[in-house]
This record gives sequence, C-alpha cells and structure tokens, in this order.
Amino acid sequence: MKVLFIAIFTLGLFYAANLYADSSTLAKSKIKNSSGEVVGFATFIENSQGVSISVQVQNLTTGSHGIHIHQKGRCEAPDFKSAGGHFNPFGKSHGTKNPEGYHLGDLGNIQIGPDGTGSLLVNSPLSTLGDGKNSLLKKDGTSIVIHSGPDDLVSDPSGNAGSRVACGIIRKLK
Repeated sequence: MKVLFIAIFTLGLFYAANLYADSSTLAKSKIKNSSGEVVGFATFIENSQGVSISVQVQNLTTGSHGIHIHQKGRCEAPDFKSAGGHFNPFGKSHGTKNPEGYHLGDLGNIQIGPDGTGSLLVNSPLSTLGDGKNSLLKKDGTSIVIHSGPDDLVSDPSGNAGSRVACGIIRKLK
C-alpha cells in the first residue's frame, strides 16, 4: 500500500509539473506525524490563479481534519507548536466562511477514508511562491499542518480543529 501511495503521488507530481511547465516556481512538503513517520506529501504550484496545493496522506484517523499553512517553517514533534499560528499576512479573521475574510493559511478540511488515506486539491488565489508578504517561501519559511479534528471554518483563531497531528515544512523544489 505504501509503495502504491508513493508511486501515485510521484506520478501526480510529474503530471502537475508538466501541466504547469511554464510555472517558474514549485514547492513541496514531506508531511510527518509526531513519531517522525512520513504520512504524506504536498505540492505547491504557482499559476495564473495563485498557488495550487495538492495533498496526499495516509495512516491518519478516519474523518475530517483541519488543514492549514502555518507561519513558521518548523515542525518540532510531538505537538508541532513550533510551526506558529496560521499564515495570516493580511491580519484577517479565521475561516473561509468568515465574512471579514480569512487567513491565507486556511485550507479547509481534508477527508480521510476508512483506509486512512485522503487527498485534497485546493487553490490559494492570494498566495504566491515568489516574493512578497504573501509568499509561502518567505525567509522564515512556512509549514503545512494537519489537525486532529475538523475545522469549523469560522472560529478564531484556528477553527476548533484540535491538536496538531502532522506537519511538513514547505520547501522550494529545485
């Protein structure tokens, strides 16, 4: 199962890279759980609509899990609090259903099936992998974090999504 998961993810990465071959910036993240085991991968591709984010995970608990970009490129286990708060360069409130706007790091929820796998494809229209305060590749880095429970998409500051169960540092693909 693990080999199949990695093979599918790798094919997806090559497909995405070819699909956006004119894109000058790609980034990736290896997502690990609190034991340091790799449980997934994320790819970030800048295009004319912002940054397309593709996430593939395995070995997580069944159900809905909040998923966010966090403000620091650190993932120190076991609690991943080193990742800081949600990436929020414009000082907005939390939640994609919040009428006052949302954190750029708010990606919603990833659904995990009974087999422990899940995937998410989302576009972040105001993010960039280039320069600027909205860059996911800023000097101090950023990370992608998966939470233990669902994000309610409204509650500040983190959508009542529970503890952090997996984390990956976002790095420029070379």
